[in-house]
Amino acid sequence: MCRLLGLVSRSPGRLNETLGDLLSQFTELSSEHADGWGVATWQNGGLVTAKGTTPARTSREYAEAAQAVTDAAVMHIRMASPNLSVELGNTHPFRLGALAFAHNGFFTPPDALDELVDPLLLAKAAGTTDSERYFLRIVSLMQDQDPVTAMAIAAAEIRGRAEFASLNCLLITEDSLYAYAEEDPQSEVSRRRGPEFFRMRYLVESDRIVVASTGFADVSPEGERWLPLPYRQVLQVRRRDLRVSVHRFPGAIGARQGATREAMTEAQVVS
Repeated sequence: MCRLLGLVSRSPGRLNETLGDLLSQFTELSSEHADGWGVATWQNGGLVTAKGTTPARTSREYAEAAQAVTDAAVMHIRMASPNLSVELGNTHPFRLGALAFAHNGFFTPPDALDELVDPLLLAKAAGTTDSERYFLRIVSLMQDQDPVTAMAIAAAEIRGRAEFASLNCLLITEDSLYAYAEEDPQSEVSRRRGPEFFRMRYLVESDRIVVASTGFADVSPEGERWLPLPYRQVLQVRRRDLRVSVHRFPGAIGARQGATREAMTEAQVVS
């Protein structure tokens, strides 16, 4: 499995300085999650991605990517799922244009969504992971849905078509950072690693919003400043003003006919 870290800050700054100790704690997790790393950052009006297949904690390129001057980022360190090779094409974040996506978890079969993905997008797949197909399905849905609804629908489709451990993910766009959280507590991974392994939490401060998976000291049940992201809900952090909202879906997700955010979600504004 993998670990995720997302950031939106009020003004651009060096990523390693804005995250401070959180970044070093996150990076140390690559002693276990050692199958590669990826960083997506907004720089000078454009989305920049950097990736490698070595452990983040020993990678000079990772250290350089962490010095990018940015106000929004998605970071990923990878523990490859069984039967998925360690190569750049399988390394997160996956990117299409002004969108980048990282996933923590897996579903099987990995091609469960293929028939739902726009064939032109599927043809652009760089690797063989279920995670990239998850991203491509979200992008397909975004042709006529907003990102919040697209993420919720894609997760529901996986739920209905595949077995999964976790659907936790981060999506970054020009406008916002989005996070989704969901696990199957009966999966082998959840039972083996415990109930906190797939938790997602977020930190709201005056100058930055951070979203993270667990596994390091600051992101823990005892960390009173950190808020849990409830399962099957979508967190949105708007870049222009750090507005934070959590969207839940009171009705059934899956039937797309006439679906809109207004009809399908109830949003709680956090800040």
